Amino acid sequence: MRTQTIAGPDSGMGALPAREHLPAREHFPVGAAGGTTGGRPVLDVVIPVYNEEKDLEPCVLRLHDHLTRTFPYGFRVTIADNASTDRTPEVAVALAEKLPEVRSVRLEQKGRGRALRTVWSQSDAPVLAYMDVDLSTDLNALLPLVAPLISGHSDLAIGSRLARSSRVVRGPKREFISRAYNLILRGSLAARFSDAQCGFKAIRGEVAERLLPMVEDTGWFFDTEMLVLAERAGLRIHEVPVDWVDDPDSTVHIVKTATDDLKGVWRVGRALATGSLPLDRLARPFGDDPRDRQLTGVPGGLARQLVGFCAVGALSTLFYLALYSAFRLGVGSQLANAAALLVSAVANTAANRRLTFGVRGRDRAVRHQAQGLVVFGIGLALTSGSLAALGAATGDPAHSTELAVLIVANLAATVLRFLLFRLWVFPDASLSSSSRNTR
Repeated sequence: MRTQTIAGPDSGMGALPAREHLPAREHFPVGAAGGTTGGRPVLDVVIPVYNEEKDLEPCVLRLHDHLTRTFPYGFRVTIADNASTDRTPEVAVALAEKLPEVRSVRLEQKGRGRALRTVWSQSDAPVLAYMDVDLSTDLNALLPLVAPLISGHSDLAIGSRLARSSRVVRGPKREFISRAYNLILRGSLAARFSDAQCGFKAIRGEVAERLLPMVEDTGWFFDTEMLVLAERAGLRIHEVPVDWVDDPDSTVHIVKTATDDLKGVWRVGRALATGSLPLDRLARPFGDDPRDRQLTGVPGGLARQLVGFCAVGALSTLFYLALYSAFRLGVGSQLANAAALLVSAVANTAANRRLTFGVRGRDRAVRHQAQGLVVFGIGLALTSGSLAALGAATGDPAHSTELAVLIVANLAATVLRFLLFRLWVFPDASLSSSSRNTR
């Protein structure tokens, strides 16, 4: 196959469809010895390289042989040359001409992230993967890596060297740096995945189409940024324990890479804090689980919204009662109730906006809070009226009695609040969820 030069990605729009198992043999035929017999492949494995004339050929031949023997679907191996200045382009072209499942892509600018984003965004394969040219990761983990993406179970998959069952051979310096970096991600970006830097990852094509335009980094931080955004958007990330042997001839500049990564952590953290990323485009519709589709007589998304609203409501009630008890020490019951309800209402609206109704970003955030305050006013009228009625009936009620009355009043206000949120404050989210689940 001949070398190609390809352009940058187009931004994906709209919410993601429900995940489905890829039909293997009808649309992605394979030959008796693996590879493709026509049509597009299921898997496109990208190997980004820069000045790897020595290691490229044995890497590709070993990977091609492994896929031919063990992978039950059509595949392609794409060599992404990042402006190499040695004989790497010639080696890549020779491999593409020798092996029909191999292609070579030449980029005129360096950057692993740039190479992956460019090749992935132009690939026609429904599952996209990449691995480093040194093949430090045992190839037996490749099928477990991509299987959840093929089956429709997960959106992304990563190899993890830090899982309990992983077997890793590397020096203490790299071990310390890797673990320290992942601790930084957990502390600063609340990341829950275990290994951001392992050069062994995969992603579903429709997810890449929408996610990659949001990833700014073109270097080594590309992986981390992609994973953080995917996790924050609620996408499912599958982790595979891997056997990994460190490459002693690695050309990665640790200090520069670490500095660039920390800058990336700051940039992504700031973007997430300000809500400037349209992560709602990555939302999956409720109903991926077949059990959800068996609900009859229930509008799409209502079951999930009820669960989310109840969870947020329970936490908000505890928060409100704690605030009321604290405020009551210094002011009267009516003022304490108003202040506690106001603070908890703002937090409740923000939590329901994101968690219950799946609205992310800054778009209409002020409007939603204003509408939430109207709902708060109704709740205030109910609870204040209950306190006033209690005071008129008993004169000086005990604190425990006040709390009991407020709990009952808040239960009534909660039912009304959910209806107002669903039908008035966030009607677009409810209708969008319903339409996606009844397609």
